[in-house]
Amino acid sequence: MKYVIKSIAVIGSGTMGAGIAAIAAEKNLQVVLLDTDSEIAIKAKKKILDPKYRMLSNIEKGNNIYVGNIRDDLIKIKDCDWICEAVVEKLDIKKQIFSSIEKFRNKNSIVSSNTSGIPLRAITEDLSEDFKKNICITHFFNPVSIMKLCELIPGTTTEESIIETLSNFLTEEFDKGVVFGKDTVNFIGNRIGCYFMLRGLHEGKKARMNGIKIDEIDAILSKPFGLPPTGLYGLIDLIGLDIMYSVGNNLKDNLPAGDLGKDFVNLPEKELSLYNKGQLGRKTGGGFYRINKDTSGEKIKEVFDLELEEWKKIQKFNYDKDRNIFNKNTKISDFAWEVMGSTLLYAADLVPEISNDILNVDRAMKWGFAWEKGPFEMLDDFDPYNILDICENKNIHIPTMLKVLETSGEKKFYNENNEFLNINGEYEPIY
Repeated sequence: MKYVIKSIAVIGSGTMGAGIAAIAAEKNLQVVLLDTDSEIAIKAKKKILDPKYRMLSNIEKGNNIYVGNIRDDLIKIKDCDWICEAVVEKLDIKKQIFSSIEKFRNKNSIVSSNTSGIPLRAITEDLSEDFKKNICITHFFNPVSIMKLCELIPGTTTEESIIETLSNFLTEEFDKGVVFGKDTVNFIGNRIGCYFMLRGLHEGKKARMNGIKIDEIDAILSKPFGLPPTGLYGLIDLIGLDIMYSVGNNLKDNLPAGDLGKDFVNLPEKELSLYNKGQLGRKTGGGFYRINKDTSGEKIKEVFDLELEEWKKIQKFNYDKDRNIFNKNTKISDFAWEVMGSTLLYAADLVPEISNDILNVDRAMKWGFAWEKGPFEMLDDFDPYNILDICENKNIHIPTMLKVLETSGEKKFYNENNEFLNINGEYEPIY
């Protein structure tokens, strides 16, 4: 069946829901924005209209948005071509919403969840088989108006035409970079990104014992690898320790047996202490970093010393890109390998589990986490055979895609003909 999207219902008017509604309104789609209470949706629309947030190019675009509540106005979704659920990340609530959507929706509508990590099969397990054919996941990244990535995840029975329609629409109308993933926990970007962060926190504990402080750790885990200047702790400050705590619990429940990430799902003791006392990050005025004023009233950036439990002025560290960083016998090299090296190995072992090819994985990390290069592009930079040697010397399991590369006899994951290596060890054109 051919689907056309000219109207959208967004259920949930929080940060993500409002962001999705704003993009749709900006593109002159008719939008129904619903929440548990009309006042919540009205407040969200006011934020969308506020020039301070730059969500619309013209305030008149706000006329494209109708706001209401789920109890009284859910019937309005019957006139919408696409229904996007964007409520809180709680499985029971999402299941209730989808059950209600099934009662009121147009049978030809596309329905998606904006969940960031709950498997689609869990959300839809109680729904009719006919309804499941029209359901998928559209995982936008925050802030929706800025971040390019949208992960598109089908269920086992989702119609191909649903995925094709949304892919074309999101690319052409929403200007998104679409990647295709599978119905696995945290999908692509968050599966790898959260491993990097949680593994980083655990290795950070060891690094601090070796005299590498938080601000230096962030310098190591940024410019040398083409990652944003937030590094590790600055990124978690941006996301929030409360979110990381919830993510860890989700991973604990849903990661497959034997997954490397299972050992790092719990926050380390010091970070858990910050979480328990509400020192969560930027949202609470400070987490690992904060902006303070000195005696003269000048703003200064401070870093929290987890061991001494006190704030200190940050130090400037400068580390440049170094393709040999994993090969040096230093505590910096060892730390970089344990965090970034292991993250690259982790990513290389997730194809085809989380996606059919390396291209989707690399795009997810570039478009969703603002990495300059994706994991497989980085492996090419560091020389895959050098990485294989390190694994052999350290008696580390060789990840799937590194085995594929080695067996194929090829030297890189990407070649000079604008092609990438597929799971069969053959090059195919970048699409």
